[in-house]
Amino acid sequence: MTQTPRIPAVPEKVSLDGLEDKWVVLWAEQGTYAFDRTRERAEVYSVDTPPPTVSGSLHVGHVFSYTHTDTVARYQRMRGKAVFYPMGWDDNGLPTERRVQNFYGVRCDPSLPYDPDFQPPEKPGKNQIPISRRNFIELCERLTEVDEKAFEEMWRRVGLSVDWNHLYSTIGARARTASQRAFLRNLARGEAYLSKAPTLWDVTFRTAVAQAELENRDHPGAFHRLAFRGPDGPVHVETTRPELLPACVALVAHPDDERYRGLFGRTVRTPLFGVEVPVLAHRLADPEKGSGAVMVCTFGDTTDVVWWRELDLPIRAAVGRDGRLAAEPPSDVPAEPYAELAGKTVHSARERIVELLRASGELEGDPRPVVRPVSFYEKGSKPLEIVTTRQWYLRNGGRDEALRERFLERGRQISWHPAYMRSRYENWVEGLNGDWLISRQRFFGVPIPVWYPLDEQGEPRHDRPLVPEEGLLPVDPSSDVPAGYTEEQRGKPGGFTGDPDVLDTWATSSLTPQIAGGWEHDPDLFSRVFPYDLRPQAHDIIRTWLFSTVVRAELESGSLPWTNTALSGWILDPDRKKMSKSVGNVVTPLGLLREYGSDAVRYWAANGRPGTDTAFDTGQIKVGRRLALKILNASRFVLGLEGPLADDALEPLDLAMLAELRSVAAEATAAFESYDYTRALERVERFFWQFCDDYLELVKQRAYGRGPGSEAARSALRAALDVMLRLFAPFLPYVTEEVWSWWRDGSVHLASWPAPEELPETGDPRILSATADALRQIRKAKSAARTSMRAEVARAALRGAEASFAARAEADLRAAGVIADLAVAPADGPLEVDVTLAESPSQTS
Repeated sequence: MTQTPRIPAVPEKVSLDGLEDKWVVLWAEQGTYAFDRTRERAEVYSVDTPPPTVSGSLHVGHVFSYTHTDTVARYQRMRGKAVFYPMGWDDNGLPTERRVQNFYGVRCDPSLPYDPDFQPPEKPGKNQIPISRRNFIELCERLTEVDEKAFEEMWRRVGLSVDWNHLYSTIGARARTASQRAFLRNLARGEAYLSKAPTLWDVTFRTAVAQAELENRDHPGAFHRLAFRGPDGPVHVETTRPELLPACVALVAHPDDERYRGLFGRTVRTPLFGVEVPVLAHRLADPEKGSGAVMVCTFGDTTDVVWWRELDLPIRAAVGRDGRLAAEPPSDVPAEPYAELAGKTVHSARERIVELLRASGELEGDPRPVVRPVSFYEKGSKPLEIVTTRQWYLRNGGRDEALRERFLERGRQISWHPAYMRSRYENWVEGLNGDWLISRQRFFGVPIPVWYPLDEQGEPRHDRPLVPEEGLLPVDPSSDVPAGYTEEQRGKPGGFTGDPDVLDTWATSSLTPQIAGGWEHDPDLFSRVFPYDLRPQAHDIIRTWLFSTVVRAELESGSLPWTNTALSGWILDPDRKKMSKSVGNVVTPLGLLREYGSDAVRYWAANGRPGTDTAFDTGQIKVGRRLALKILNASRFVLGLEGPLADDALEPLDLAMLAELRSVAAEATAAFESYDYTRALERVERFFWQFCDDYLELVKQRAYGRGPGSEAARSALRAALDVMLRLFAPFLPYVTEEVWSWWRDGSVHLASWPAPEELPETGDPRILSATADALRQIRKAKSAARTSMRAEVARAALRGAEASFAARAEADLRAAGVIADLAVAPADGPLEVDVTLAESPSQTS
């Protein structure tokens, strides 16, 4: 059958430069990636896109992981799904606050009144200017708006196929409403609760820290051997924190430790202070560590909290929220010598108490240096303290075995890509030792929507929280008034006070499926996208974002938030260290995108396998650029061939190539269905180079000619190009769209994904591989003889197991190799070609 195709409009010169600027505009104008919300849920593929933290600039690691998601979204769109692919900005929380402080040279002081005329200095000085909370939030909003515009421009240039009509921010009104609504419902069901308890505390940022935000780092210290005064003589304890002696409430030892059995149930007195404390037995004490006896302080570490709770011990709080020892001594601790420590930092107090212990003779020997793992806030620079504060918690199974099992079962119902990542989720859930602390003592975040009535003495009644109606959300208790009260009653006896805290940023980010999907705001949209199909994210935040999202969906909807999760690895610097803005080893992507092109950078990113850490490599980016340029040039050649087409007279070599491409389409489809985009790219790329290096070279002469064979060659070339462009489209959106526009209507990204059934299955791929092998050997012989590739071959003799396959493409092999006489001798063994070159005119004269 002869085809009459649209006449290709192939440019005389092709270039990768400028493709991003051209197609970013056209895609936006044409609504190429707009979500079709008329489609039923079964026809929708929804992505719970990670909202990047807006606190500066993106780095190449973001491009890496977001490209992975984009390849999947593009594939699903070509499979006929209506892809819901929103974008959000995670712009609340500590990173934004720190950036605003440094950028403007200000700090938040909630005690100050709002100044409507405040303008930050043009250049921040050495000392930060204190401003009101409202002024501070306004600066946060101003700076994040600038950052978000830069982020959007960058993502568009990368080629993310998100629908920018579905854009949200985690501090926007919609997100605040969803976050507060979920909290109020958790509270109403008894899942959220207020408790005064030991809390992990960062003294620099003056905020509580959740278990998921901990990071163990090796930290230098020293063991100090202290002598407690026992009833029968000194009892020795080794500790790295002698400054917590005023907070000591007990000594513990293992119940099987014979050294202390006679002391269990009796008391000893603390060095310096002489406070009487009991000696108790507990299984967590390690007889092999130090003296075997351990000083329990409230609180030095999380084990102290366990002992305090299980042994029903009192609290003697010594360290305050500012990281200094309290001005007043703890209960039962004498004012002297505590006055020597009052108001000092932990470090200074440690130095002073060591001097006092040495002077009193209660420090035995010199401190013994040690490096040990210590808990830090992941964004902090000082070891965490544990202070007693009143905080909000959300039940997450940390103290409820039945609830924990529910979350473990939900984890088993998720399809993990790669599958081994599920163990990280299970290890985290099984290791939880408390509920999720969701309140933070910060400023730029979602306010906890609660007020407290004040009694006649002006003290808050925390057991009687006042909450708003859902229809009034979002609210800010620092400026809004609860029902039944007036602003004049704020802070006065018999009146009310607002909860001063904000929700942990993860408490909002854990609701991204609900926020992006219009939960309670747009029920029709929510019914079409929830539960989502995919949560893509980095593997290091399984414990935070992934688990917390499972918790919120289970508690609110009794379902999973999504059915699949795809985990990306980290980007490593040349020293194999994770790229991180805090470390200062990041590479920003804009320069790479401009120098090599977005397709080249995406090619590098797509070569990073799911869940695998990948080294940053400009060499591979250069390979990606060469590939994109080759696609342009090969397409220009194929579409530049003039003459009619005929797909009903394909020759064996044509059918062999198309049969191989048929299997490539099937393999790429299977790879994408298992979320292995890297395998899909590898298979498509390998075929493309085979197509260019082998098939194109073999059929070039035939394709230039006239007659049925030439028409068949041109038809096969275009059929292959059509399929390859669609196979490459998820990875290299710009160059594929550009070539597609030369000869096809519409966008390649809205074209159907290649089905194997589109291609004939009657061909034998061995014909192509054998013929290409024969041509390579012939050209190698010409190269060895230092003659032109167009030099005539007098005779080529093929022998080996594959010789008969090459013989089936004899005409193409003769034309490509310029062969006068071709002989075929089937035999065992690999294909071998004996080449006899024709004598040149200079040799015969």
